[in-house]
Amino acid sequence: MSKLFNLRRWSVRHGLTALGAALLLAAAPAVVAQERADARSWDEILDAARGQTVYWNAWGGDERNNAFIQWVADEVRTRHGVTIEHVKLSDTAEAVSRVLAERAAGRDSGGTVDLIWINGPNFLAMKEQELLFGPFTQALPNYALVDEVGKPSNVVDFTIPVDSLASPWRIAQVAFVYDSARTEAGSLPRTIHEMGEWAKANPGRLTHPNVRNFLGATFLKQALYELTPDTEILQKPADDATFATATAPLWEWYDATRRHLWRAGAEFPENSSALDRLLDDGEIDIAITLNPATAAVISEVGLLPESARVFFLDNGTIGNTSFVAIPYNAAHAEGAMVVANFLLDPLAQSHMQDPTVLGAFTVLDLAGMSDEQRELFADAARHPAMPDPEEMADVLLEPHPSWMTMVVEEWERRYTR
Repeated sequence: MSKLFNLRRWSVRHGLTALGAALLLAAAPAVVAQERADARSWDEILDAARGQTVYWNAWGGDERNNAFIQWVADEVRTRHGVTIEHVKLSDTAEAVSRVLAERAAGRDSGGTVDLIWINGPNFLAMKEQELLFGPFTQALPNYALVDEVGKPSNVVDFTIPVDSLASPWRIAQVAFVYDSARTEAGSLPRTIHEMGEWAKANPGRLTHPNVRNFLGATFLKQALYELTPDTEILQKPADDATFATATAPLWEWYDATRRHLWRAGAEFPENSSALDRLLDDGEIDIAITLNPATAAVISEVGLLPESARVFFLDNGTIGNTSFVAIPYNAAHAEGAMVVANFLLDPLAQSHMQDPTVLGAFTVLDLAGMSDEQRELFADAARHPAMPDPEEMADVLLEPHPSWMTMVVEEWERRYTR
């Protein structure tokens, strides 16, 4: 399978707009001077940033996220004299397309995008076309606290090395939600094989979102990780031959399990919200999530019972990191670096992890912090539905994006008529 064919597929499945895909495929890599951010001291960067307005292009579809970004804006304005304008996106690819269009028009400085919440194929597109400022993360004082070992997705984004061209700020990781008042923790499945057996013993009590939804596709990817004979192949682009061999055990397991799912596997909830409602209504007993704080976060607003809890699989679960990146032509790169650095401040990271705020888990290494800094996270973790650090599963790196694309296509071929 050619790189071009894969890129077209990713563009359709993962949100790169038609304009962005066309420009990306048509343009030769630009010869862009990648300024090294560490050529200046941090004090010099802070001085240059004061008075700047950073146009942070970030998804605007969730009020809790929006409120957290506003809190960050208030803090960096007070601390550093930097203003944040949240450019609310419905799709990250909107910002990527804007930068691509500016490059095509010869606007190599003074760009309209200063910072982007980004990961996955959108990051790949910008990196391949040399549309990113940097490397810059080593210039950020707080980056020294980032966990690059225990949380490998902080440095490898969907199999793509980040190479200091983006700064991590929050982690998503697969966990499973259940109601501890209805289901004994000791009876829960701890491997994918056990989950299939659990579904057979508890017909109709397990399901996943439609696989056209990212969370539904992630359910299949999680199963693939445990069932494929060679997990290392998942870090490489899929082709027809490797895909058939690697996924054969997945389809065998899914064929045996599907008939025992909710509504006999004939229907699936459309998204995570619909899945959570099924759990809250008592129609199912296990729901997949990409946020280990889900039970705490949703129970706080009354959409799950206070007895909701999460559990993990013994062999690890898929995780990915959200990053902020600075376009190569950003008008206010210094201010963007200040924002990226503050997002890594233990104060910001612990505030973000608080389930009453956002419930997004930290990218930092708590072991490298002072006792005072660790105490900030202890406060956030005291909610009874928040998992303890020792409960957290090992993070498995996301497979190459081509695997998700091909898994979704094959699922649709097999199970939709």
